[in-house]
Amino acid sequence: MYDWTGKQVLVTGAGGFIGSHLVEALAGAGARVRAMVHYNSRNDWGQVELLDREVRDALEVIAGDIRDPFFCRKAVEGCEVVFHLAALIGIPYSYVAPADYVATNVVGTLNVVQACRDVGVEKMVHTSTSETYGTAQYVPIDEAHPLQGQSPYSASKIAADKIAESFYLSFETPVATLRPFNTFGPRQSARAVIPTIISQLAAGAKQVRLGSLDPVRDLTYVKDTAAAFMAVAESPRTVGEVVNAGNGQGIRIGDLAKTIVDIMGTGAEIVTDPQRVRPEKSEVMRLVSSAEKIRDLAGWQPQTSLRDGLAATAEYVRAHLDLYKPDIYNV
Repeated sequence: MYDWTGKQVLVTGAGGFIGSHLVEALAGAGARVRAMVHYNSRNDWGQVELLDREVRDALEVIAGDIRDPFFCRKAVEGCEVVFHLAALIGIPYSYVAPADYVATNVVGTLNVVQACRDVGVEKMVHTSTSETYGTAQYVPIDEAHPLQGQSPYSASKIAADKIAESFYLSFETPVATLRPFNTFGPRQSARAVIPTIISQLAAGAKQVRLGSLDPVRDLTYVKDTAAAFMAVAESPRTVGEVVNAGNGQGIRIGDLAKTIVDIMGTGAEIVTDPQRVRPEKSEVMRLVSSAEKIRDLAGWQPQTSLRDGLAATAEYVRAHLDLYKPDIYNV
């Protein structure tokens, strides 16, 4: 049994949705957590601000920019395990600012993995995304599926994955790549589809405005995704490997919206808003994972049902509706 007690770890992107849940889980397991958040003059720690005070007080929070190699080198010093989650992730925004995605996702990953090599960490877990596969050529999607840059975001993540891979192959840097399929849960922003649906319903909308209703997604509750990161870090068999994390079940976005309407007990209509529809060739239509490899190498599988996860997310969004802007399209 792996023991996290006293383990010095770094989580980049700790102020993000998944990152905040991961630091919470690591702190709960007894690790000494250095939480890297993006610097801003307001000293705002992002989603870390929403953690229980007891958890926040146990963290070492550092603010900086993943694009700065000197900052990354200092952040990694003294760490045994590094979880690299910092990234720009919004697909629509990648159409607007693709250079930012290259600078943050590609160069930022280079900075972190180089720092890990220099310091000699025990393990680095790099975060990929199911978007790197593009629209499925076959399902379930295993790790051998071709990669397709169907958006500037996915292209930047493919490049970041290959940077991580190159450091393992060239320098034997102990890096593993985790490729989560769509994650959802409390603290997710309205940039994602599930909080978008829930926040509109919680605000009393009679019509829920979405992009295309036809894409199919494989959804994992965020606490399960955080557990996947830890399982990959714990297993020596994942070094040099890419592993998916998902449920292996797909649901159409339109059906997902109807399920949420049912859970929240409203009679709202689901409509397509043309402003929210992605360019036709850029939309990824079907993502359904094969998670056999992570089960084999790390013993991980999700524990939370889709309906239970959606209910917990709805409860959170209802209680924090002031954090959302349900009347506008969050790019």
